[in-house]
Amino acid sequence: MAEDLDTSKIKDWRSIITLIVFVITNIIVLFPFTIPIYIPRWLYNATLDTLSALRIIPSRKLYPQYQVERSIFVRINVPLNFVTAPLAADLFLLAILAIGRQEVHDGTIGADNISPIDIMAFFLTLAYIAISIDASGLIRWLAFKVLQRGGGVGHRLFFYLYAFFFGLGSFIGNDPIILSGTAFLAYMTRVSSNIVHPRAWIHSQFAVANIASAILVSSNPTNLVLAGAFEIKFIVYTANMIVPVIATAIVIFPFLLYIIFADESLIPYSIQMHELSDEAKNRKPVNPNIPHARGNAEEEEEMNNEHGKLLSLEEIMNPFLDKGGAAFGAVIMAVTLITLLAINAASQSGSEHPVFWVTLPAAFIMFCWDLASGWIHRHETREIAAKGRREVELARAERERQESLRNLQEQHETASVRSDTQGRSLQGSSRSSMDGGRVSNGDPESSSGTRAFHDDSEKRLSDLDYTGDEPFPKMPVSVAVMDSSYQPTLNTSPEPLEVTPTFAVDEEKRDTADLKESSPQTLVSLAKDLHRWLQETFPTVTVVVSHMPFPLVPFALSMFVLVQALVTKGWVPVFAYGWDHWVTRTGTVGAIGGMGFLSVILCNFAGTNIGTTILLSRVIQSWQQIHRDSGIPISDRTFWASVYSMAIGVNYGAFSTAFSASLAGLLWRDILGRKHIRVGSIEFARVNLPIIAIAMAVGCTVLVGQIYIMRKTTPYDA
Repeated sequence: MAEDLDTSKIKDWRSIITLIVFVITNIIVLFPFTIPIYIPRWLYNATLDTLSALRIIPSRKLYPQYQVERSIFVRINVPLNFVTAPLAADLFLLAILAIGRQEVHDGTIGADNISPIDIMAFFLTLAYIAISIDASGLIRWLAFKVLQRGGGVGHRLFFYLYAFFFGLGSFIGNDPIILSGTAFLAYMTRVSSNIVHPRAWIHSQFAVANIASAILVSSNPTNLVLAGAFEIKFIVYTANMIVPVIATAIVIFPFLLYIIFADESLIPYSIQMHELSDEAKNRKPVNPNIPHARGNAEEEEEMNNEHGKLLSLEEIMNPFLDKGGAAFGAVIMAVTLITLLAINAASQSGSEHPVFWVTLPAAFIMFCWDLASGWIHRHETREIAAKGRREVELARAERERQESLRNLQEQHETASVRSDTQGRSLQGSSRSSMDGGRVSNGDPESSSGTRAFHDDSEKRLSDLDYTGDEPFPKMPVSVAVMDSSYQPTLNTSPEPLEVTPTFAVDEEKRDTADLKESSPQTLVSLAKDLHRWLQETFPTVTVVVSHMPFPLVPFALSMFVLVQALVTKGWVPVFAYGWDHWVTRTGTVGAIGGMGFLSVILCNFAGTNIGTTILLSRVIQSWQQIHRDSGIPISDRTFWASVYSMAIGVNYGAFSTAFSASLAGLLWRDILGRKHIRVGSIEFARVNLPIIAIAMAVGCTVLVGQIYIMRKTTPYDA
């Protein structure tokens, strides 16, 4: 470790580049974008043709988007976001030899009591159980019961939902609460006639879910990193965090209700909900995990019209609940957490065995339950999916037909206006073109010529017989507008246009569809068919897997490697020396305030709260080593003040100034966007700033009192 504290290495050019790459990576995570890459079209086409010949993708002839030939280059947008940016940074540092095998090993397999692979395995397996409980409909059903309990009294309902989300979030974590709770609140505020804006409800839910996630180690991957880095037993962690967290939740509630969101349009005294018909109340709830289970309801909701609001109301007031799956999942989760706490408390250091040894079997049992349940009810779910798919197809066809009729009507009206305008123009010119008592275009012969022109045009159109064996022929004729009965109406025009009857276009579309259906199967089409079969046969498993936080794995592992690069290049020791100077000057209170402030700020600028936890844990470990080498011990009170202040900051920091302060924030924004609620970055920061300020002030103040009561000034013994 002595070598790791050598700060002279920061003068090396590779060390400087490592820090620059780390900063740029975190900026990209905060502000993701795409990079356009231009490749020659011949190479692009050759690649697609090769993939098509190998029957990996369909033929380009069937898909017009692959047949654009307007330029010699093809533009491909490569995303740089929280997944790709850290990975690209690691590859770049490997390429310039700034990092090597040791950094990659320590950043993935583990070093200094931090085991990234174990942490990811634990979190993903526990997440499967939690999301499976959510997929059973338990959270929405409980939220519905809370809604019934609150009645129409706005402040009482706000309190009930606040307490409900806090209690459930502390048990199963913040991600399931955000998955189901956010959608529930979006529906609820949408079908209420006097909640003008959902701001108070959605921001309070997001804040309280992240506050609650600080209680249990299992509720947030940041807690897992911290507990592993400092060998904290799970029960000890909870014992030290529960008082500041509960105090924060209690104190912040009146601030939210009476100060921050003290507006009748946000939280009305009496909430007026649209009424659900008796027929809808008595209707059997439909499992939303089955594709197209609600028929055309999802698309109606997307249109955000009155009918969509009624469907949203039915989703709230008549929720689906898989009682067997919910009960089994709740039992599995409770047994898993109790077993974790018991084994962890019984061990000597809290880390003899990887914690996923407990969660992996539990997740497998839950997975088997979901598979068995889906297979037993496969005939019912497939029938529901097929019926819903037919409804969706019929509704789409009807909308396309209505759109075609509207377009035809608009063309007809436009042509009529042009005809009237040209007629008036011709009349005016005939009156003004008399020369020597002779009218050039107004005599009977001209009128008969005009009628002959009309007749000849109609005769030419009537000769266009379509047999369906070849593309419909196009001929230059006067402007013709096809109405819904496909009968042409003509008007004179100096410029002939080409007209294709709409039934010919429809036939061409049908030919293309038939060609796609008769085309040979490809790997892509097989994958689509397999995915649909899985959705209809095992709906719960498919939905749970689709909601799993898999992007967390490459992001977290890449960030571990980046932080390990800062350690070996001397930057983390530099930060540790800076932290040591701050604590020496400010003492225990300064350690709590400084670490709380740093952790919240870095959540927004150091690769989300996970990246912040990784970095600050390494800094505190280096701070420990500095005092071991100097022989001057850190006091027990100051050390644990720093650790638990960081725990508060990285959990609360998720609701600070940027969506990317946590992966939960990105998920929350996406769910709201799908429910037609747009939360801008500036609004997110403006609403959250007073919330995070109050929450951190309360949490850190309570922590100061707790640390002075529970901890002594004796040296910290690692």
